[in-house]
Amino acid sequence: MTEDPADRRRRAQRGCDRILSAHRVPTMREQLALFDTLDLDGFPDFYGGGPVAELERRVAELLGKPAAVFFPTGTMAQQVALRCWAERTGSPVVALHPLSHVEAMERGAYESLSRLRGVFPTREPRQPTPAEVRDLDEPYGTLLVELPLREPGFLLPSWDELTETVAAARSRGARVHFDGARLWESTVHLGQDLAAIAGLADSVYVSLYKTLGGLAGAVLAGPADFVAQARAWRHRYGGNLFQQWPAVLTALAGLDRELPRLPEYVSHAKVVAQALAKLPGALVHPAVPHTHQFQLWLPGPAERLNEAVIALAEQRGIWLCNAFTDRAPGRAMAEITVAGPALEWSADDVVEAGLALLALAGPA
Repeated sequence: MTEDPADRRRRAQRGCDRILSAHRVPTMREQLALFDTLDLDGFPDFYGGGPVAELERRVAELLGKPAAVFFPTGTMAQQVALRCWAERTGSPVVALHPLSHVEAMERGAYESLSRLRGVFPTREPRQPTPAEVRDLDEPYGTLLVELPLREPGFLLPSWDELTETVAAARSRGARVHFDGARLWESTVHLGQDLAAIAGLADSVYVSLYKTLGGLAGAVLAGPADFVAQARAWRHRYGGNLFQQWPAVLTALAGLDRELPRLPEYVSHAKVVAQALAKLPGALVHPAVPHTHQFQLWLPGPAERLNEAVIALAEQRGIWLCNAFTDRAPGRAMAEITVAGPALEWSADDVVEAGLALLALAGPA
């Protein structure tokens, strides 16, 4: 039987002594061992309560919102948020970017399940401008802003641009929802704390696994009456699970472990990006990362670069990045996530490893 390429990459990464992008992929046994470090003497949740209520309280406090509700997935959380705002505004139209997760990665769920309709302030691979939001040629009830916008490079607006964009939506009578799956790491670029950023929006969704390393789950925060409505729709969508304490406890641990380290990750991402940009034919986007994640573009087909990544791991115990994908003629792109393991890398280390990868990949 042919080995799954994803499993092959995971095995290669786990055999490495040095990892530049992301964390070492844990086994299920290692995930379970984490629970030995947690307080497990309390009672679990039963359709909410217990540790779930504690997580909701803590995230609401971090985001400066009156209330919050846990969801098993971010996709469900955002469908519910958009549906609730559509009911409240009387408009089924959502203004969002065509590259946003809701539009590009959820199989049209907001249209199919909630009968909502999307309109696009811009199709350019960047955040929409305040003028584009203000001057959109169709009425809309909700503006969705993804912070950061992952697909074109984990891009954030400036703080002034964000406040002006929100004001532009409000001038149209719209509510504002932030897709903050990666909001945690956006504070450095925006120069504001989580509560200040979230305070611009009527509602905010945050992921519990993308940055924090929880097993799964998401939280939706906003006004108390909105959150109560979201709880009702969570039940209707099948998201009111009997017990969710494993995911919740790992998310709480992630808030303690990862959240304080994110400014250091974001700072070191700039060092890593500058070093990778020195590689022959390399393009880093954005040139100065907005968060601890960015894109690395290299010459050559993705297949050959991916084989080189695995060869570098197997031969030298160095893991540079996860999978490349072909995105343009003669170029492939991989996403880089600078986390704890990367803090051990100097700029010279990064350049040396990158040159070794290109040597293994051969001529473009």
